[in-house]
Amino acid sequence: MEHLFDSYSEYLLKEKNFSLHTITAYLHDVREFIFFLESEHQQVSPHEITYHLVRSWIVKLSNDGLSAISINRKLASLKSFFKYLLRTKQITNNPFLKHKSLKISKKIQIPFSEIEVRQLFDVYFLDDDFESLRNRLVIELFYSTGMRRAELINLKLNAVDFYSNTIKVLGKRNKERIIPLLQSTIDLLKMYLIKREEFGNNSAVDLLILSKKGNKVSETFVYRLINDYFSSVSEKVKKSPHVLRHTFATHLLNNGADLNSVKELLGHASLSSTQIYTHSSLSELKKIYKEAHPRGK
Repeated sequence: MEHLFDSYSEYLLKEKNFSLHTITAYLHDVREFIFFLESEHQQVSPHEITYHLVRSWIVKLSNDGLSAISINRKLASLKSFFKYLLRTKQITNNPFLKHKSLKISKKIQIPFSEIEVRQLFDVYFLDDDFESLRNRLVIELFYSTGMRRAELINLKLNAVDFYSNTIKVLGKRNKERIIPLLQSTIDLLKMYLIKREEFGNNSAVDLLILSKKGNKVSETFVYRLINDYFSSVSEKVKKSPHVLRHTFATHLLNNGADLNSVKELLGHASLSSTQIYTHSSLSELKKIYKEAHPRGK
């Protein structure tokens, strides 16, 4: 079996271009499955492994308290291993042929209310120094564009087009999208850029959002910024850039935006990803429906 692991590891490294960390994780999962077969079923020959045995491992992992996400990750490693064995003709039947990933319940994230967002902008950011403008811009960009945290951190200076009042965002899988900007965001950007000029000779000069030392900001910094500011106006447990992205989508839907338009703004590949944001707008729709329907009064 060890020679299989060696050849599989080489395949992941040279043909799949996986990192050493990922390869180690994949091999660990496969070895764990083989150990399970040896200890529970005395079954080690790859061509004799059936989906029934895979299912018994899934049951064990579930009984051990692993989440569906963790189990799916292990099964992805195992599925990749059997695809390799099939490709190299070391087995003739893939036990994963009819396997479907375990369903994962999506946690509903509670967005900030319009009142909470309004309170934040009304009470804070009265100063016009670099840090105050920068912090307000970060929150403004999240709330007015719905971009992801990594997208914001990596924004280039030339991403902003003042002629068309848009911003170019580089999303997942290097897919670009153009997002319109509100006039309030444009005005804030111009004020911020004046203060930002003092970092003109810094190595991070091509980045839009900088730290007070002129460096690239970290994901942790952005998370803390959102959490700290919204802690002053909201008692919600979760206060993060993703919740603000969620808030952007929810508020658009609540105010009449169609789902497909929100999908494009968020950079989702399919509508199914965007539909998780509809739970809040559905409650608003129910309220409007009850108030508007003749028999709802």
